[in-house]
Amino acid sequence: MPKLIFVNLPVADVEKSVAFYQAIGATKDERFCQEAAAAMMVFSETITIMLLSHERFADFTSKQIIDAKTQVEALLCLSEDSREAVDATLAKAMAAGAKADPTPRQEMGDYMYGRSFEDPDGHIFELMWMDVDKAMAAWSEGAAAQ
Repeated sequence: MPKLIFVNLPVADVEKSVAFYQAIGATKDERFCQEAAAAMMVFSETITIMLLSHERFADFTSKQIIDAKTQVEALLCLSEDSREAVDATLAKAMAAGAKADPTPRQEMGDYMYGRSFEDPDGHIFELMWMDVDKAMAAWSEGAAAQ
């Protein structure tokens, strides 16, 4: 079985956040949901986001929940299959209420491309496409030139 990652995000409104993540391609797994308190959103067999109300999130930590609109603890990155898929997911996110490109665009020629969005609660997701073989070659050439 592959290792899985479950990203837990505190959100102001679970149902509003569910609608946002459904709009960008995640599916809601009803088996792991609690009305108004928690919802599991699945991007793939290995990528899952748990949307938790602030009250439910606080059950798992004694630390202060930050305001992700003014502070950052992590940047989350989702891979895409192409440059066009990066742009398509960004367009879906913007249509669902996201802010586009809170972090710099990544324009690395023909081997890497990235954009980002900020969800309604301020969490930042980077969308990245990379041709790994071309990236390794370009980085090797760059290292040799130094």
